[in-house]
Amino acid sequence: MQAGTGTVDANEVAKFEAMAAEWWDPTGKFKPLHMMNPCRLDYITRQIAEEFGRDLNEPEPFAGLRILDIGCGGGLLSEPMARLGAEVVGADAAERNIPVARIHAEQQGLDIDYRHTTAEALAEAGERFDAVLNMEVVEHVSDPLAYLTACRQLLKPGGLMIASTINRNPKSFMMAIIGAEWVMRWLPKGTHDWNKFITPEELYGLIREAGLEPVDKKGFVFNPVTWAWSISDRDLSVNYVTASVKREA
Repeated sequence: MQAGTGTVDANEVAKFEAMAAEWWDPTGKFKPLHMMNPCRLDYITRQIAEEFGRDLNEPEPFAGLRILDIGCGGGLLSEPMARLGAEVVGADAAERNIPVARIHAEQQGLDIDYRHTTAEALAEAGERFDAVLNMEVVEHVSDPLAYLTACRQLLKPGGLMIASTINRNPKSFMMAIIGAEWVMRWLPKGTHDWNKFITPEELYGLIREAGLEPVDKKGFVFNPVTWAWSISDRDLSVNYVTASVKREA
């Protein structure tokens, strides 16, 4: 499916196309994701384990689960899911990300099904998953509700969607745009559009309207003293993550 169709924003895709070669460089343009990844993985693995009754101490606790990493980029989340035993499909609207992800997975000896496609195309093809990882994507699409509705269609009954994004308030403008893009230069200027950020209340409303039931939300908080990310039950002022479930068939 062409990247310019459905809810895909062609301008947003172009931003990530331009950075594709740097996905696995921990000091490159995706440094913020590399820094945040342990925190993201902690939340994701705990939520999946709880929802599907899996023991994370087992060698491959997610064996038998089919997981979609939508907006997979270079595979920073797809690879850990595969290592935990899941059958993983990594999908991205930015075509240049896919060969980068495939080559890195092959080098790691991992079998991951990477595809240049969209959530809508996968849903129309009848693809279904136990879990959908929807991390830092919703703030880049042209129609968040239509996109989340497609994500719901991709879930099996009882399936789990984990979605993270950035809050919209003065603090998030200072941290995510002025701090990350202008001062620290972790990301190229213009990577994010503050007007497309979504508050937790707005995201919960969109998730419910899409037909999913929100069950959890947490904040991802950066500590400039320890230079590390942590999960917070209360501070959702900038980066945050939600979990929601498809209850009905």
